[in-house]
Amino acid sequence: MTHEFSGTVEEIGEGATSVTVGEKVAVAPLVPCGTCENCQKGEPAMCTNYSFIGSREQGAMAEYVVVPEKNCVKVPANLSLKEAALLEPLTVAIHGIERVRISAGVDVLVLGAGTIGLLTVLSLRAIGVGKITVVDLNDKKLEVAKAIGADETINPLTQTLEDYYQENRRPEVAIETAGSSITQKQAVEFVAKRGKVVYVGTSTRDVIFDPETFEKILRGELEVTGSWMSYSAPFPGYEWETGLRYMSTGEIDVKPLITGTYHLEDVAEPFDKMVEKKSAAVKLLYAINEEK
Repeated sequence: MTHEFSGTVEEIGEGATSVTVGEKVAVAPLVPCGTCENCQKGEPAMCTNYSFIGSREQGAMAEYVVVPEKNCVKVPANLSLKEAALLEPLTVAIHGIERVRISAGVDVLVLGAGTIGLLTVLSLRAIGVGKITVVDLNDKKLEVAKAIGADETINPLTQTLEDYYQENRRPEVAIETAGSSITQKQAVEFVAKRGKVVYVGTSTRDVIFDPETFEKILRGELEVTGSWMSYSAPFPGYEWETGLRYMSTGEIDVKPLITGTYHLEDVAEPFDKMVEKKSAAVKLLYAINEEK
């Protein structure tokens, strides 16, 4: 478990030259094979035989974790390890909005106010979009969205998107981050004609488009795309450099998203906190040693 992490280099293997003991690093968890056709084309996220720190191999829910040298991304001195632990999900948000061309000033609908959704709001604000509308069922997370840059927030339990868009202009871009079959359908339903839809959230249930909704893709000539992970060439990619620059310059401040810090001895407590009904938790961290 745990693929979003940062740490201090304690030891380096023989032949390692790009990192030194004592350096702060964030870690890109993807371990591409390097030999498949997609890797050879410079598309590591499309690797057909990859490993992944924190899912396909042991992750960072431990005091020590061994990672490839090339996966270490040096953290600027003005960033804490806590902030750097959010670099990986920030790169997912950056990669998602880069999947389509977003012009300055366009209106954007973000479906979902979880960690990725909120980081998407921060990334959109950093590139200079227009009105950002965020949709979620959790009012506490919508409050966070408003605090970090969303212009409008909608809780469908109290206001339907149908009612809202009868009185408001539809967005040119819709970014789905919740991974809900409902919001995945709504992304197509409520984006403007000739609009763009980006799917970032991962589905866990069947996604069914009725004929009328599917026809909106045709009649509206929508641009629909998926977004997978956050890597490009040279590995790990521009997303990681950009994310660090945004954070180190203050263009993106991830600290409001860190809503709690725990120790490894707390075991499952933060996981239980995350799944509480109406939880205010956004990003809960395990911290070790000096970063407790």
